[in-house]
Amino acid sequence: MGITRMPSMIANAKQLLKLHTRNQTDVPRGHIAVYVGEKQRKRFVVPITFLNHPSFQDLLSRAEEEFGFNHPMGALTIPCKEDAFVDLTSQLHAS
Repeated sequence: MGITRMPSMIANAKQLLKLHTRNQTDVPRGHIAVYVGEKQRKRFVVPITFLNHPSFQDLLSRAEEEFGFNHPMGALTIPCKEDAFVDLTSQLHAS
């Protein structure tokens, strides 16, 4: 995937998340809800600033490869192990 597709991929992810979180009062402004896991999916709420981080963009690319823009949970679904996602988001929170 080329760098030129990244802005459109982020825009599509933001649109999908905007539609999903419009009626969700438990998602604070400036955050998004994502589902993470390979089989059993768990919901996480993360800052939207994570969307710009290269490591998070890698996860978005994997999500696009696996699901396209039709996510089974109705929101952004990231196909990675929960432990790996927690480690990544912990590092991003610390930086």
